[in-house]
Amino acid sequence: MKRKSRNEALKALDIVASIGAVTKEKSISMDLVLETLKDALATAARRYLGKPAYVEVKVDREKGTLEVYTRQTVVEVVEDPEHQILIDEAREIDSDIEIGDELVQDLDIDLFGRMAIQTAKQVIIQRVREAERDKIFSDYSERLGELVTGTVQQIEKGNILVNLGRTEALLPYKEQIRKEHYRQGDNIRACIVDVKNNPKGPQVIISRTCPEFLARLFELEVPEIFDKTVRIVKVVRDPGHRSKIAVTTSDSRVDPVGACVGMRGNRVQAIVRELSNERIDIINWTDELSLLVRRVFAPAEVKRVIPVGEYKIVVVISEEDLAQAIGREGQNIRLASKMLDKEIDVFGDEEFSNMTDEQRAAVLSEKAAAPEHTPPAPEQQGNDESYSTEPDQEDQTYDEAYESMRDEARGEEFAENDNEESPVMGEIASSAIETLSESEEDTKKAIDEAHENKESSSAGTAP
Repeated sequence: MKRKSRNEALKALDIVASIGAVTKEKSISMDLVLETLKDALATAARRYLGKPAYVEVKVDREKGTLEVYTRQTVVEVVEDPEHQILIDEAREIDSDIEIGDELVQDLDIDLFGRMAIQTAKQVIIQRVREAERDKIFSDYSERLGELVTGTVQQIEKGNILVNLGRTEALLPYKEQIRKEHYRQGDNIRACIVDVKNNPKGPQVIISRTCPEFLARLFELEVPEIFDKTVRIVKVVRDPGHRSKIAVTTSDSRVDPVGACVGMRGNRVQAIVRELSNERIDIINWTDELSLLVRRVFAPAEVKRVIPVGEYKIVVVISEEDLAQAIGREGQNIRLASKMLDKEIDVFGDEEFSNMTDEQRAAVLSEKAAAPEHTPPAPEQQGNDESYSTEPDQEDQTYDEAYESMRDEARGEEFAENDNEESPVMGEIASSAIETLSESEEDTKKAIDEAHENKESSSAGTAP
């Protein structure tokens, strides 16, 4: 084999150095990229030769050398054109060669031609992208429930595309806290709830409304939770409005509630600000049902706790604390029911004591109807103050919305002047209300002026 020229050696060294940079940046295997490079160069070499030939590519990572050559056995009759060559053809290249010898020919990459090199480049890029996608999908699949921070990249139809650095994540409308509004470029924290492997790349779904998000924030702010001294037992949320978190500890020297609250409430207040002033009730968990119910409904005074079967309890509350125990639109009872995993009937102490035996028997029956004091969850509303979730668009799935937003954010399908941030629903409503008010005032003013003109004209024509 002939020796490589200095220029060829330097070029090979640059290629190997570039491969090292790509593998480091994309966090993929060096061996995978090298195998892809070998396959791509072998394909380009065959196209350059224009005939069947066994092509070998050798890459020395330590020396930074890259060699492309053909290896064929010299024969009288060719049976395998890829691995064999006629003696006459071989002697045109090397006059001293004999039958049975191996003919090795070095190939100059520069002679492969522009199209062959472009083809090799496309193969390498495609393989690297596929490897990167598989790596990202694998990495983020193992991070379900983990807290991530990103930048708002695109907002469309309420859905937010968030740049996480290595990939983009989708924050769907129903996974957002209703009080919050974002602009392009804002930093945002959320919890990974799902990862899908789509043809165009992994799709990471994040959420700010899931209970795991609140738990991860407490882990971030409370060192005792992070080091497992204090353990989170359960989290229930009404996102943006109220939540309850139960904590416990096996160390008798540690107050789990006090550790979560922090000095002067600094720890819990940091979390409250992150959640747009969501009210957080921190409960010291216990296995004793009666005591746990009292802690869940605190500061309301619980008079009696009556278990009814396995999945229902009747709670008697002090009459003056009844409204507080029920909460706004039954919010507190719903959260307490989720925390205890039981159906809860709440009554005032006076009402319960004035019940007849038949009414009391009906209340304490496992098949009792839903309590009068526990109103159903509020219906879906379109205003910003509603904490219910908006139904998904019937004509567009998450996958379609995600792909469309990602393509637009990358500039692949963006029309001119079409990449502006979509206004928030609350801002649209406010603008519409202001416009309507102005229209009504203008109309009223015009009517008054018309009446005044009519009266003045009538006075001028009167005899």
